[in-house]
Amino acid sequence: MAGDPRVQEVLERALAEVAGARSTSDLEQVRVRTLGRAGQLTTLLRSLGAIPAAERPKVGEQTNRAKAEVEAAIAARLEGLKVEEHRRTLAADRPDLTLPGRRPLPGPVHPLTRVTEEIIEVFEGLGFSVAEGPEVESDYYNFAALNFPADHPARDMQDTFHLSADTLLRTHTSPVQIRTMKAQRPPVRIICLGKVYRRDILDATHSPMFHQVEGLAVDTHITMADLKATLQLFAREMFGAKSTVRFRPSFFPFTEPSAEVDVRCFKCGGDGCRFCKESGWLEILGSGMVHPNVLRNVGYDPEEVTGWAFGMGIDRVALLKYEIDDIRLFFDNDLRFLQQFGGLPGR
Repeated sequence: MAGDPRVQEVLERALAEVAGARSTSDLEQVRVRTLGRAGQLTTLLRSLGAIPAAERPKVGEQTNRAKAEVEAAIAARLEGLKVEEHRRTLAADRPDLTLPGRRPLPGPVHPLTRVTEEIIEVFEGLGFSVAEGPEVESDYYNFAALNFPADHPARDMQDTFHLSADTLLRTHTSPVQIRTMKAQRPPVRIICLGKVYRRDILDATHSPMFHQVEGLAVDTHITMADLKATLQLFAREMFGAKSTVRFRPSFFPFTEPSAEVDVRCFKCGGDGCRFCKESGWLEILGSGMVHPNVLRNVGYDPEEVTGWAFGMGIDRVALLKYEIDDIRLFFDNDLRFLQQFGGLPGR
């Protein structure tokens, strides 16, 4: 016997169907019908036990050759169909280049960015320039040059992110003041903005990374009156024309005398409310006259020049300005929160 005519018939029909398939779906139907578990060639292989034993090897070999031929035909046709289907998909999805473009929706400006830009605008209007410096600092620039004693608590491991014995993540932007004064002679009028790092537990009012701005003015005949006038103007620009500030005695290693500065509560006008904890005032920054030791450390003569400096948290100003009660909202990337803030004026 030359072979089983049923095998030849299934083979010829399968090859014709493969050649006539117009889609990968049609081709899959041919594969299942011919080679699947209940496929025609699979059924013929299972029925070998019903034919004479002498003919089984020849029919089995014929069936396996037919299976291999169908599999090869399917694989070859499949590649061609994929190319055709891809070409049809591209043609169907081709954009209409005559249609007008879609204008993307502008994203809101982050509240911290808004406040930063407003602070820069106020101080640039007063003749201050913006200075920047590295976030990884040496102990000298972050502490020693700023008149911090060797045993000052701020140097402790629980307060500062130390990277090595002499390097750390800056705890304030004051090192930028030191670098600027070392690089130029008076007069100096700068604001320093950037990220700072302290070992705080993240909660509603604290963050291990926050944003700070510091101001520095050094020249001949600089006084506390200049500092007060500058901060009074800043408060009115930032919190409203009726804002006023008050100074309270304080202590910082790098200023003498030193003062905490409060702004009159713009929510209640100073009468006392929940927002200002019934005090009528909101603490916003620390300030003072640059300590003579700091001036000496940068090569300035404290007998010839004086200066003042202040520092405040940008996050703190934003919390007050927008009446936000949780600093974590600034970092959560919640669009429902961020969409409350539009673009910058004039942009």
